[in-house]
Amino acid sequence: MSQPKNFGFGEDETMLRDSAKKFFTDNCSPDKIHRLVAGDPDIHRSIESHWDQHLWKQITELGWTAACVPEAAGGIGMPVVAAVAIAEEAGKVAFPSPLLATFNATFLLRECNSDNATKALEDIATGMASTLAITNKKGSWEAQDTDVFFTNGKLNGTAYFVQDAGKAEQFVVSVKSEEGLGLYIVKATDEGISITQDGIIDLTRDQAHIEFSNVTGVLVADHGKGAQAIEKARPAILCILSADMCGAGEWLLQTTTEYACTRVQFDHPLGFFQAVKHPLVNVMIDIDRAKSLTYNAACAIDNEPEQAEKLARMAKSAASDMAVYSASRAVQFHGGIGFTWECFVHLFFKRQMHNHILFGDGKYQRSKLAALMMDDAA
Repeated sequence: MSQPKNFGFGEDETMLRDSAKKFFTDNCSPDKIHRLVAGDPDIHRSIESHWDQHLWKQITELGWTAACVPEAAGGIGMPVVAAVAIAEEAGKVAFPSPLLATFNATFLLRECNSDNATKALEDIATGMASTLAITNKKGSWEAQDTDVFFTNGKLNGTAYFVQDAGKAEQFVVSVKSEEGLGLYIVKATDEGISITQDGIIDLTRDQAHIEFSNVTGVLVADHGKGAQAIEKARPAILCILSADMCGAGEWLLQTTTEYACTRVQFDHPLGFFQAVKHPLVNVMIDIDRAKSLTYNAACAIDNEPEQAEKLARMAKSAASDMAVYSASRAVQFHGGIGFTWECFVHLFFKRQMHNHILFGDGKYQRSKLAALMMDDAA
């Protein structure tokens, strides 16, 4: 099966993207987001999850969480590129919410093919914030790498690097047993759960490690089938992260370009100097490359699934490298104010730094991509 024209981005996807763009323009100006998440510059401040739950309610009413939920589970059943388009727009405003984490949970639950997974998807379609708890202490989210175990019919252990755990109402947890890896749904209110917030640089997100002590949970993928579900969902998860970085990179580029055109030094705008204009052009090229790879990979998930993992790792590799470069150039070219708390650049800088390493940075993705390519050649 070949890919459709324009990565399958049709009229419905365009309308969804445009509505997301308008929503964020109307509700998420940089100064508003800065007031929401960066009100306290004290390095010793308490770790809290700052987000606008009223905006989250509006998002769910608009049907964004239902976009990629199958119609059989009460969703809209749109292709992955629809979620990628929303993620890109969210990145452009550094939107603090469990939206991206909920998309990732959706993609994993779609691969579980069970009645309990369908029920969890129904909850997501109606707006239940969800996230993945599938990473171990070393930061690995590869299949079988989990520190949560199934003992005596209960879940025990710890899941690490759980994104937006303070906002989520349910977790998709990977659990190891003698029969293999299984996936469970655990509610944030279930007995035996202890959520400890981590201190991270990204002010627009929260992260936590979650301890499970004799937690029951609801089985959504049988033991021995969970690893396969994670493998199948991985390309979509990488695409969501890549899209968010593309959006944030675009904001950094436009904001820095505007500053370079207005800030005068040595009787010339900063953009007059090659040391400024050439790196900004390189940022633009890097964003275009990462964005093209991201939409290509997202389209492949629905149309060329056999190519999806390779293309998604290419996208995440390019997006991660672009995230670091776009963020560093933005801070440098804003000069002295670029290092200050009052400058909005630091919100996007920190979001990019968090994203680029999440689920593997560029070097990690290229190492995995090389292994896939050599397997194909063998």
